[in-house]
Amino acid sequence: MSETTEQNVTTRTEGHVFEVTLDRPKANAIDLVTSQHMGKLFQSFRDDPELRVCIVRTAGETFFSAGWDLKAAAAGDSVVGDYGVGGFAGLQELRDLNKPVIAAVEGMCVGGGFELALSCDLILATEASRFALPEIRAGTLADAATIKLPKRIPYHVAMDMLLTGRWMDCAEAHRWGLVTEKLADGQALYERAWELARLLASGPPLVFAAIKEVAREAEALKFQDAMNKVTKMQLPTVDRLYNSEDGMEGFRAFAEKRDPVWKGR
Repeated sequence: MSETTEQNVTTRTEGHVFEVTLDRPKANAIDLVTSQHMGKLFQSFRDDPELRVCIVRTAGETFFSAGWDLKAAAAGDSVVGDYGVGGFAGLQELRDLNKPVIAAVEGMCVGGGFELALSCDLILATEASRFALPEIRAGTLADAATIKLPKRIPYHVAMDMLLTGRWMDCAEAHRWGLVTEKLADGQALYERAWELARLLASGPPLVFAAIKEVAREAEALKFQDAMNKVTKMQLPTVDRLYNSEDGMEGFRAFAEKRDPVWKGR
């Protein structure tokens, strides 16, 4: 296991799992410099063939993240400034991230912090966690959330949050399927996040990559057009999967009555 801390962000690597922890008291708000640094970290995760799963978490029990650092904005950070390679918080605009990302949410998940969680594939949260998009009250737009949230939960529920800025508790978020699992407290949350990450890390990375690319591409396509892209192997991850060692490993393992050994190639 290795661990490093830089620019209020701690990273931990254990096997094929990469954990990113934001620690900016009091509310884990994100300024331009932090966002740029996080983008580099997520980019390194994307490009490292040894890393297969990422956990995104923050320090403290009160705030997962308050989102954009308004004090930094008042001091000169521009809302249209350079957030870095992955956009705000380093993740929401990172291209071709074809690996599973788990958000471990404890506390208030607000504005850009909520958008960071929405950029992950799975959201685990404590029962006391709450979610909100209060940008409407400041006369501004929660841009990424306005695009993503209506695709994650029922349209009218998403619009209610966006138009009113109201809070959604963990129980409601779980009921709508936004939160994958709700845990009793922080300890249970992080134990479960690592348990799930290790499980995914033992799975077939090329299949996970294909799942993420197909799901992403299909959002903008009609069903038959998406199916044609998949069956004709017109997507890079699908083509790579079916022309790889791993593409046959599952069949061999079944025939030989053994557990598959996934190499990611």
